[in-house]
Amino acid sequence: MRRLPAEFEEQSFIQIMFPHTNSDWADYLEEAEANFIAIIEAIIRFQDCLVICHNVAYVQSKLPASPRLHFVHYETNDTWARDCSAITVEEDGESILLDFTFTAWGGKFAYDKDNALTQVIASSYANQMKTIDFILEGGGIESNGKGTLLITSECVFNPNRNHTLSKEQSLAILKEELGVTNILCLDHGYLAGDDTDSHIDTLARFVDERTIMYLRCEDQNDEHYEALSAMEAQLKTFVDEEGKTFELIPLPFTAPVYFDDERLPATYANFLILNNAVLVPVYGDVADERALDIFRTFFKDREIVGVDCSTLIKQHGSLHCVTMQFPKAIGLS
Repeated sequence: MRRLPAEFEEQSFIQIMFPHTNSDWADYLEEAEANFIAIIEAIIRFQDCLVICHNVAYVQSKLPASPRLHFVHYETNDTWARDCSAITVEEDGESILLDFTFTAWGGKFAYDKDNALTQVIASSYANQMKTIDFILEGGGIESNGKGTLLITSECVFNPNRNHTLSKEQSLAILKEELGVTNILCLDHGYLAGDDTDSHIDTLARFVDERTIMYLRCEDQNDEHYEALSAMEAQLKTFVDEEGKTFELIPLPFTAPVYFDDERLPATYANFLILNNAVLVPVYGDVADERALDIFRTFFKDREIVGVDCSTLIKQHGSLHCVTMQFPKAIGLS
């Protein structure tokens, strides 16, 4: 029987793709490098990290020497590891890496190298891999590890993804390949400046089998208020694989953040759970400390680490978007 592990389960390592001069970070590369270094240094305090980079020697010189650091040489299009990395499932006691098709959120940007990534570095993993002819990004799915999958209709059923498939056909593929039985689809919620067509990991996340943290907007004058209020109402109607409603924990909304006159998708929902910690993106906003306190209250057995992601959101993503966790059973070769 197939199962999609949850992020809050024990992990082996985190995968990350380092920025370089041929990526969209070129105009403020030094600033971007500092942000990625801060994330990597936070990760290796708790577990291993696989760094995919265009120049291994250069990136090694920027990071502390650590047995928890591993490097692979590969020049990527971009740095959003969440969406083009393999997704791990368990089946009959074995872990399998699923390589879905990546098209840069409906062909919005170049994606040939990122789509090829998982196959090119396949030898880095000590587990078998299966290629899936279906467009899916890791940031578009959330698992509770017990058979429930949380997605958004705007992303997964968007005609810029699998346009030849009906909604029912797409759901059937998700159930078969991910081993889920209960798919919950949010029909509301978005963030201005988000290129992903409303990835679930910017809006609502599982923090245990029956608890969801989600983004709430309390300012009725904010452009997000109506959609996020409708999202909250829909979350209250959802039930798990046993028919039980979820515990819901709202996360605060930041004040509007702009860059080049464009509003950016700053969200505390883009956190990363590690084995003994949770990395929480912060933005220099008055709501940062309130968000951190919410995580401290819930994750009493994990260290809460705030990571400034003000640079990351200039490219319309945040902390969870640039990382991908691999469960304990996945080894590095």
